[in-house]
Amino acid sequence: MFQFTEEQLAIQEITQKYAQSSIKALADEIDKTGRYPKENIQGLVDIGIMQLSIPEEYGGTGMDDEISKALAVSEVAKCCASTAEILDVHYLSADILMRKGTPEQKAQYLPQAAEGKLGGFALTEPGAGSDAGGLKTRAVKDGDDYILNGTKCFISNLGPEEGNHFVVVAVTEPGIGTKGTTAFLVDRSMAGVSCGKTEDKMGIRGAAVSELVLEDVRVPKTAVLGQLGEGFKIAMMGLDGGRIGIASQACGVAFGAIEEAVKYSGERVQFGKPIHANQGIQWYLADMATRAEAAWLLTLKAASLRQQGLPCTTAAAMAKWYAAEAACFCCDLALQIHGGYGYMKDYAIERMYRDARILRIYEGTSEVQKMVISRNVIGK
Repeated sequence: MFQFTEEQLAIQEITQKYAQSSIKALADEIDKTGRYPKENIQGLVDIGIMQLSIPEEYGGTGMDDEISKALAVSEVAKCCASTAEILDVHYLSADILMRKGTPEQKAQYLPQAAEGKLGGFALTEPGAGSDAGGLKTRAVKDGDDYILNGTKCFISNLGPEEGNHFVVVAVTEPGIGTKGTTAFLVDRSMAGVSCGKTEDKMGIRGAAVSELVLEDVRVPKTAVLGQLGEGFKIAMMGLDGGRIGIASQACGVAFGAIEEAVKYSGERVQFGKPIHANQGIQWYLADMATRAEAAWLLTLKAASLRQQGLPCTTAAAMAKWYAAEAACFCCDLALQIHGGYGYMKDYAIERMYRDARILRIYEGTSEVQKMVISRNVIGK
């Protein structure tokens, strides 16, 4: 069993209070309108949650703690999966910058991130999703600069007004697969950077997801993250943290669905008694609670390994896969417990059911996670 520190419990408590008192009340309206929840993000800045992984010298809290981030994301996700997605991707971007950025890069972008200006991660392309070796975005050397051209798709934290800076993976040496890719820091204000199509999504509708279009974008060589040829390696390193974040989001959604199911089944009376007095409903709740708890323990294990600097790729894949499946399972049964009312937009579970479905797809599909896990089992 994990024993949280006093600091971690304090992070959980402050996030929970803010999420329950403010974020939850806006969740349905944000879902219906699809608008960016700027007040939620500002509130998370005000209580120090957006800055968790950023050192104090850059305006952050100085709590570089993977478990604290998992606790924060899960508490937000219980109330609003859209806001949790924004928070998680912001953490992912800042984490890559902290691990691979130069002092100059950190000094430029981390204070902005601490203020709530959103960072993003741009790897996926229309023809390169799970196959990162199929990237077409090119970065061509031109003197002391690089010229970037290409289109990234499904980029979180990018919208008509959202998105400040992005980690962009591009091909610098064609013909050698992933070893010929490099990561760059690209500022939204750079000439040639634009937001393409903003997606109209089934769920997490308040989290902006758009195309990132790069047209002859000139970036200095100082925009390179890490070393030339390390793009794929940096992306995979980032995805370890990102998958732990998505697992945390999934756990929050699962626990939130259980809360909704318990509340409804206690209020709904049929045949003279609350429906949770029926064994069938009790077994549903037992299945949901057990899967959610197992997913949470896998997530905490992966977060703990990463915090210690130990290999966590397989643990992160296990957590992400199992938590995503558990969230979908819990939301499905919670909706079933609601019966016909669960299919109506009057109840939060309808939104949560739609929000949960993306968890099995982004940051690597469930099938990709199984590939990662099986390779470890086989020993390759």
